Amino acid sequence: HLEQWQLAWHYGPPELWRNVRLIRPAAAVWSLMFMGATILLGALRWRMVLRVHGIGLSLGRTAQISLVAHFFNSFLLGSTGGDLMKAYYAARETRNRKTEAVVTVLVDRLIGLLAMLIFAAVMMFPNWALLAAHRRLAALASVVGIMLFAALAVAGVSFWGGLSRRWPHARDWLRRLPKGQQLERALEACRQFGQAPRCLAEAFALSMVLNVMCVLQIWVLARGLDLPIQPIALSLIVPVIICIAAIPITPSGLGLRENIYVWMLAVPEINIPATQALLLSLLAYAGSLFWSLVGGLVYLFFRASGTEKT
Repeated sequence: HLEQWQLAWHYGPPELWRNVRLIRPAAAVWSLMFMGATILLGALRWRMVLRVHGIGLSLGRTAQISLVAHFFNSFLLGSTGGDLMKAYYAARETRNRKTEAVVTVLVDRLIGLLAMLIFAAVMMFPNWALLAAHRRLAALASVVGIMLFAALAVAGVSFWGGLSRRWPHARDWLRRLPKGQQLERALEACRQFGQAPRCLAEAFALSMVLNVMCVLQIWVLARGLDLPIQPIALSLIVPVIICIAAIPITPSGLGLRENIYVWMLAVPEINIPATQALLLSLLAYAGSLFWSLVGGLVYLFFRASGTEKT
């Protein structure tokens, strides 16, 4: 349906503006609330991860840094570019555990991505007929499957190791690399999470709640636009799009995400016009931008106050 996509972008702006005015205000407000809930839940999860290394940031502080990271996500590549700033500020929150603080950002992202991939994989089963009927949807599902396999492998090696047992001189090789001591310390910091299964389980459970909030954000927007999309289909479409948009190809996944929305929602079983599918994606992105603006204000205050120095 390339032609549909081209028509949507050619005739889209006037049609998009007409449809924006049709959305119910309550739906837009609920969407913003669900988006905000995902940021708060993400801050709670990161706080759990920080505690494994004895870094006791308050919820307010983790929420501030998370909002700043969300602000940078709006223009850095992929939907995880803000993690660079998050890691920077995390390192500045401690004097003696800077490496461990940075590692918590990576681990938090890995847990969140892994949970989203598993959520998407589970939701493939009730949508199996839809995937089987369309090669392009099956191809996207395959990409998610590959990402899930890779994420599981990275988590297994990071948390529980095994490479040094297979290659006894791996640690010696690691120490000879530039910044080898810091890399080894980061590896040991990751190993501590393998010794904290309760923390991993709680963070994973919280991530699943966060995933539901992501689906609800899109569902209320669809309801507000009177788009007849079944929640069971959205429970697959939304996590698949989030996972693929996380790949650092475009700033904040913009363009990539919109194309996939148009692509997935245009199948006959769902049959959403390209313009409306594009609008749904852009409205969701607008909600994300709203919280990015909040994060930008926090960032200005953050810098002016000098509170990041500890």
